[in-house]
Amino acid sequence: MRAPEFWAGHDHMARLAIAALTPIGWAYGATVAYKAAHVKPYRSTAKVICVGNLTAGGTGKTPVAVAIARRLVNNGCKTFILTRGYGGRMHGPTLVDPQTHTASQVGDESLLLATAAPTIVSRDRAAGAKVAEAHSADVIVMDDGHQNFSLAKDLSLLVVDAEQGFGNGRMLPAGPLREPVSRGLQRADTVVLMGEGELDLMAERPVVHARLLPLDAEKFRGRRVIAFAGIGRPEKFFQTLKQIGAEIVSRRPFADHHIYSSAELARLRDEARKSGSVLITTEKDYVRLTPKQREGIHYLQIRAEFKDFNFLDRLVHNLARAGAEPIPA
Repeated sequence: MRAPEFWAGHDHMARLAIAALTPIGWAYGATVAYKAAHVKPYRSTAKVICVGNLTAGGTGKTPVAVAIARRLVNNGCKTFILTRGYGGRMHGPTLVDPQTHTASQVGDESLLLATAAPTIVSRDRAAGAKVAEAHSADVIVMDDGHQNFSLAKDLSLLVVDAEQGFGNGRMLPAGPLREPVSRGLQRADTVVLMGEGELDLMAERPVVHARLLPLDAEKFRGRRVIAFAGIGRPEKFFQTLKQIGAEIVSRRPFADHHIYSSAELARLRDEARKSGSVLITTEKDYVRLTPKQREGIHYLQIRAEFKDFNFLDRLVHNLARAGAEPIPA
């Protein structure tokens, strides 16, 4: 979802909207607390690493999940990724086949995750974990799910945007939080702080610093581009393009997980043609396009780069090694 403007607003209308929606946020937070206290989680035979967040969209948790999964695979761990498949119509459990499945079926993030390791879409996380077990998984990387209690976690990583932090401190829909910060941090083993800057986490938790790094910056440096993005925070994508030296002729933000119509893409192509620009989007947007729609559209690849991969390696190694004791759920 794209953040409503009133979340960051300070005028009378913004304050009024936040005040009106705050009681709904209390109820939302109460449901998360109830589930945490009453749901009996399934304990998988595989180790479960959860990469989650406390806010709605835009923190970079999917690139973090991809980076961790690739690290595990490179270290010889039989790794599966488990995701809800947001934006897709399949409930699962389904093993994603990037050659046949589309974003409308399994969600755009699932197709990106599948580039790192075999990926299972399952709204029932315990059922998805059982599929991974049937394939003799050593480790399951759970993309999202910090507020899902149906599957016991052995390691919980919480991705926090260093710039945005926890927004206005209110819970959905009055603000971006999925639950109170203090409660969410209590269940985290480590915080991955994404981007430049520091943040008062209000709790003693190990912190790993990371950033999103463009892989093909040279390809777009100095080029005139029309940028479009349907992600949690499109402005982050636009800012990245500016930082790598692209000349942004026009910015076109869309809602997160937006499915582009032929008419929308035709207008973008026409604008690019008239302005002598190239069309560029995010990789997450690109996988939502059909092969025909992708013609003439570029995308910017990014990866999560950790400041201290050794610390992360130690965490993962301690978890994945034979005979390791699980961290209590």
